[in-house]
Amino acid sequence: MSVSPVKRQKMESVLDQLKHHTTVVADTGDFNAIDEYKPLDATTNPSLILAAAQMPAYQELVDDAVAYGKKLGGSEEEQIKNASDKLFVLFGAEILKRIPGRVSTEVDARLSFDKEGMIQRAKRLIDLYKEAGISKERILIKLSSTWEGIQAGKVLEAEYGIHCNMTLLFSFAQAVACAEAGVTLISPFVGRILDWYVANGEKKSYEPSEDPGVKSVTKIYNYYKKFGYKTIVMGASFRNTGEIKALTGCDYLTISPKLLAELSKEYVKLTPTLSVKEAQACELEKMHLDEKAFRWHHNEDQMAVEKLSDGIRKFAADAIKLERMLQVNAPSTATSQ
Repeated sequence: MSVSPVKRQKMESVLDQLKHHTTVVADTGDFNAIDEYKPLDATTNPSLILAAAQMPAYQELVDDAVAYGKKLGGSEEEQIKNASDKLFVLFGAEILKRIPGRVSTEVDARLSFDKEGMIQRAKRLIDLYKEAGISKERILIKLSSTWEGIQAGKVLEAEYGIHCNMTLLFSFAQAVACAEAGVTLISPFVGRILDWYVANGEKKSYEPSEDPGVKSVTKIYNYYKKFGYKTIVMGASFRNTGEIKALTGCDYLTISPKLLAELSKEYVKLTPTLSVKEAQACELEKMHLDEKAFRWHHNEDQMAVEKLSDGIRKFAADAIKLERMLQVNAPSTATSQ
């Protein structure tokens, strides 16, 4: 539906309308995109940081991270690991200068099945932010939504007051376990769910309301609101603006610069599709999941099992690429053994 130029002047863009109903988060490590679209929060992950770190504009941050790793000393592996953590925090600190809310910083995906390892790395990232003068209240630590990751989030929230964003979330079982763990926020991956169904089913396109990723997030949102869970639902990993519009009213949505640009140029009336009132009237039943029940219910969802393991492998691969890039930038990093 086209809108006349006169009417367009009076009408807000879809992006501006969306901001009335949902907290919009920028899914990027690129500061220019954050400056342009003015989100409340921003999320990063190893893939986004890797892409941003390869841009000439951010070479200074890479150099600072390498220098930090060298300063701490230790083996080459330790120096690169420290430089990598520092780079994530340097990007996060710069992003926080541009937004009023919080930034999400991800724990190494290679720790996805190591509860204690995730807790220690999360605390380390928070310490690095503290050194930079940034309060833990402005940080969300991203953890993989494995059973171990969810339990790490439970400990970080309850014992250390560290807010967690549970990522790589594909199954309803993962969402239920996260709510029971009392984490601050979850990031169910809309687009990657759609990808799986398109790749593995006969149907190759979906209307937004029938999109499997949209339906998954809608069910999770309704469950959380019906049973009074405080955990924020933040839809993530979108493939098109139709998915985003179909989740208007969701607590948060994290959106790539490309789709933010499309939404900012679109002028149609946006109607919320999710609401607390409707959620409270839905017929979902409350579940409790201990570890055995979690593993069984999650395992019953073939899509979720495959996409979780695939997501962990991809984030781990990009973390390794980032470390190699830091190594190239620091040819004399190794200490004599």
